[in-house]
Amino acid sequence: MKKQKLRAQVKSRFYYIFWGTATIAVVLGQLYVGTGYRLMSQSINKFFYTRTAELERGDGTTEYR
Repeated sequence: MKKQKLRAQVKSRFYYIFWGTATIAVVLGQLYVGTGYRLMSQSINKFFYTRTAELERGDGTTEYR
């Protein structure tokens, strides 16, 4: 009687294609969200900077832009 050795975890090409695609999708999603966050942060900083400058004029007048 011959014993046959079973191969452990034989992975098909589909396995690597699936996980490669999933990894790329996650990385691209993180870049997209990170870019949006950076743009929003710059916009909010610009808003508060202009409002703070209006309050700090010191001559009693307020200029709205």
